Amino acid sequence: MAGSANATLAGARRGGARYGTGGARRALADGPLAAVAGAFTLAQILLVHPGMGLGWDETVYVSQISAHAPAAYFSAPRARGVPLLVAPVTAWSSSTPLLRIYLAVLSGLALLLALRAWRGLFPVRVLALAGALFASLWVTLFYGPQAMPNYWVAVGALAAPACFLRARADRSDKAALWGLAASGTLMALMRPTDAVWATLPLLALAPYRRHWRPLAALLAGLAAGAAEWVIEAYVAYGGLGRRLSDGSAIQGGLGWHVAVADQLRSLGGRALCRPCTGAMPAPVVTVWWFVLPLLAVLGLAVAIRARRTAVTLVPLACGVTAAFPYLFMIGYAAPRFLLPAYALLALPVADALVHLVTTPGRAWRPVAVTLVALGLAGHLAVQYAVLQATVGRTTAAHRDWARTAAELHHLGVRPPCLLTGDNAIPIAFYAGCSSAATAGHNANSTASVIARTARRTPVATLVTTGTRPPAYARDWPSEPFGGLRLYYATPAAGS
Repeated sequence: MAGSANATLAGARRGGARYGTGGARRALADGPLAAVAGAFTLAQILLVHPGMGLGWDETVYVSQISAHAPAAYFSAPRARGVPLLVAPVTAWSSSTPLLRIYLAVLSGLALLLALRAWRGLFPVRVLALAGALFASLWVTLFYGPQAMPNYWVAVGALAAPACFLRARADRSDKAALWGLAASGTLMALMRPTDAVWATLPLLALAPYRRHWRPLAALLAGLAAGAAEWVIEAYVAYGGLGRRLSDGSAIQGGLGWHVAVADQLRSLGGRALCRPCTGAMPAPVVTVWWFVLPLLAVLGLAVAIRARRTAVTLVPLACGVTAAFPYLFMIGYAAPRFLLPAYALLALPVADALVHLVTTPGRAWRPVAVTLVALGLAGHLAVQYAVLQATVGRTTAAHRDWARTAAELHHLGVRPPCLLTGDNAIPIAFYAGCSSAATAGHNANSTASVIARTARRTPVATLVTTGTRPPAYARDWPSEPFGGLRLYYATPAAGS
């Protein structure tokens, strides 16, 4: 397999005119890829409302380097890549629309760079279609402009196998080595454990075939990206083993958990499916998920027949390992977890679709083209419908948080202030307050500390209607608001 793969790559280089790898042809070949990336950016801005507000996890990441609110508690599984990514905006501006547009532009550029890494390994039409398939998923459009790590792991995972294949085929290709290191760094900065899963086939293949330079570049990139996370583990979490253990506990205990059905339920637009109960989405919403692996296998068969097995098998294997922990090792689901797998599987899927519409004989080709076109049109319509419903539902939830924050300000709970209780973390960000918890995954304080704080600083406890407040807040004045009761202490106002 390795010999045929190297021959394929060498042939791709010699056949530069075919794949657009020289001079003006290279610039022309970038056109379709740039068009896909540009359309992706524009679609994010138009379809994912820039004023959607920040989600729970986003408020944690953004607050780490923020001109708007104090840093929220940073739990063990999280990494500092997203705060660094958004810092050029959040360090001086609290504008969510500005942040969304910044991330939309950046995510489009990242997709273009990841697709360009594959140029010469796949025909440009396959790359453009792969980019369009990945970019048009509702989950990609929804999370591309969000301050979340999963999309960035996905583009790093998409670029890494291309750079690896290039570097192993041409020892003098320093750009491929740098690209491989950069991809590893990006993934590890965002989610170190995901970076390992997404590159596991590369880490296994390199020593087996004695590709030491690509292996060194990949390991250097992963180490550089994970260095801060490892150092922070010893400084703030009791060591690397303790941080991994705490991260596993927060995720419900990593082990054998079949979450395939949970992922299916999340495809209807559930950002977090935990606990993942309720009815499955309509079959029209989930059918693409079952077609995806079938087309990926067909793409591999096409590659084997064309004697370019490794170029397709490597990203396919990386996609499988990237998906494995989220399908079989955690007891809940979120659609964003599979973004790296979707990005990688888009390549063999696109290759299979191109094969279907170009290979059949003259009589069958119109039928194949019609079926593929109708299937893609229906798929896009479903993705758009799920996206619009998800954006609307999410925007409404975030506006509820903003209204609660405004009500707290009206009650005198203004910065500097502290919030505890139900949804305290995101509401605290909207209010410009700190947040605290005495139990659960985000526990960072005690009841006595909160009670002492309330003697000198405005503090509010958010309690679901019908639930008793903590002992320290039972004598505080309170107001009903939405489905909550707001208990508050405002010593500056003489409360």
